[in-house]
Amino acid sequence: MKLAYFDDFKLGVVKGDGVVDVSAVVTDIPHTGPGDLMSGLIARFDDYKGKLEAATKAGTAVPLASVRLRPPLPKPGNIDCMAVNYMEDGTLAEKPLRNGFHKASSAIIGQGDAMILPDAPGTIFEGEAELAMVIGKRADNVSEADAMSYVFGYLNFIDGSARGLKPDRNVFFQMKSRATFAPIGPFLVTADEINDPQNLTVKLWVNGEIKQDFNTSDMAHKLPEVVAWLSSLHALEPGDLVATGTNHRGLSAFQDGDVVELEVEGLGRLKINVRDDLERTWLHETRLDRKNQGHDTPTPQLTGKYAPNGG
Repeated sequence: MKLAYFDDFKLGVVKGDGVVDVSAVVTDIPHTGPGDLMSGLIARFDDYKGKLEAATKAGTAVPLASVRLRPPLPKPGNIDCMAVNYMEDGTLAEKPLRNGFHKASSAIIGQGDAMILPDAPGTIFEGEAELAMVIGKRADNVSEADAMSYVFGYLNFIDGSARGLKPDRNVFFQMKSRATFAPIGPFLVTADEINDPQNLTVKLWVNGEIKQDFNTSDMAHKLPEVVAWLSSLHALEPGDLVATGTNHRGLSAFQDGDVVELEVEGLGRLKINVRDDLERTWLHETRLDRKNQGHDTPTPQLTGKYAPNGG
C-alpha cells in the first residue's frame, strides 16, 4: 500500500496514477494533526488495513497530477540517520565504524517543496540520496534476527547538508538540522510491497542529469543491524524515521534553481526545488569528478556571498 497526504493533508491511498481520499476511515484515531495521525495509524495498522483497502477499492481516485502531495510523515518523533554507511561501490578497504546522528523533525518537507539554503558560510550544500525506513512498532533493544519485523515501510529521503561550517567540533547539528533539509516522499510504501530492501537501485538527478546511482546492497551495515543498533541506543517508536546513509561519490553542490529528483526503486519519485536567495554558484561536478581530477577538497564556491575569492 502507498500512503500519501495531499492538498490540506487529506489521507490518501495511491491507486494507479491517482489517489483515493480515505480520511473518513481514520477519524477515530486520536490525533491533533497529520503528524500524530500518521503515527497513530502506523501503530494501529493491523486494525485499519482492511478498512483502508475496502475504501480504496470503493473510492474514486483523483489524478495525482491534480493534487498537491504533502510529506507522508509530517512529524516523525525521531529522525535517526546513519553516517558513512556505504562501501562506496566497494572502494573502501574496510567497513566504516557504525556512526549516526539525529536530525530535527522540523526539517521535513515534501513533494514540490523547496530546500532553502541558509545565509551561512558553508563551503558547499549537498543533498544525499537515501532509503529511509519507517518504524512500525516500539523497538527497544531488538535483535538483528527480529529487526525487520519492526519496519512498517519505506520512503525516499534526501539528507540536506551544509558543509564546512565552523567550529569544526560543532558540526552535525548545524549542518544537518536546518529547516527544509529533510525532504521525503512522495509516498510512504508499506514493507510488504518491497521484496528485498537490501537490493534496491537508488538514483538522484539534478536538473535532469543523473548524479547518484547506486544500490542498497552496497551498505556497510545492513538494515537489520541498523535497526538493532539504533534500538540499543534508544527505543524507536511507531512513525520514527531511520535514514540509512548514502554513497558519497555522486554528491554535488545544490544551488539556486536546481530541480532535484530522487527515486529509490519501488518508492515513487520525489521531486523538490532548491532556493538560495544569495544566488551562490558552484560547478555541478561530483565528488568522484573531483577525485578523478586529483582533488581531495569539495567543489569550491565560484560566486556570491562567502565565496573565497570574493565572488
